[in-house]
Amino acid sequence: MIASQSKGARLYGQIRRALQCGRFAPGQRIEPASLALEFDASLTPVRFALHHLSGERLVLDRGRDGFHMPFPTEAALRALYEWMEDRLLAALDHGALPNGRPPRGLDAQDNIAKATWQLFDAIARRTPQQEMRFAAQNANDRLAPIRTAKRALVPDARAELADLMDAWECADIPRLKCALGTYHARRRKLVSATVHLLSEARDALH
Repeated sequence: MIASQSKGARLYGQIRRALQCGRFAPGQRIEPASLALEFDASLTPVRFALHHLSGERLVLDRGRDGFHMPFPTEAALRALYEWMEDRLLAALDHGALPNGRPPRGLDAQDNIAKATWQLFDAIARRTPQQEMRFAAQNANDRLAPIRTAKRALVPDARAELADLMDAWECADIPRLKCALGTYHARRRKLVSATVHLLSEARDALH
């Protein structure tokens, strides 16, 4: 029983990481059979993992129409950016600080969407408030596929992220809060363009 649970948890983690890294675009259908083949698993645990992820709002369960990646409306995406910013600022207000490791910086090989997820996850993990941490991590996970899909809209994202990372690793919380405000305000201004881009990508899949 323990081995079975461990295997199921591992499969859930594998599928979750696939979603986080942008394997599936917003609105795209997710085929359980393909995931079962990829991860050498049977359909039942794959479907169980997808149902679990739908409860976290990372996957949309459409019943007979199968599983899909959520596709945001402009209002929903704008609200999600606001929620992400609020949770990160709240984490900082409740004492989130870096762990004192040497700053790693960014290099040309870094995946900016993934590095952004890692930074926001690090901030969330450093708050002592468990519910706040869960809320921030969930918003971060839900935005991960969108960051990957819209990367062309923010050509200077590398420099922008480097500034955020430097402020965090230097524990310069006032500068980090200001940078987070600028970052999310910029994304909210890009909401219409982002949804349009996502719509074009979704239509190309059909």
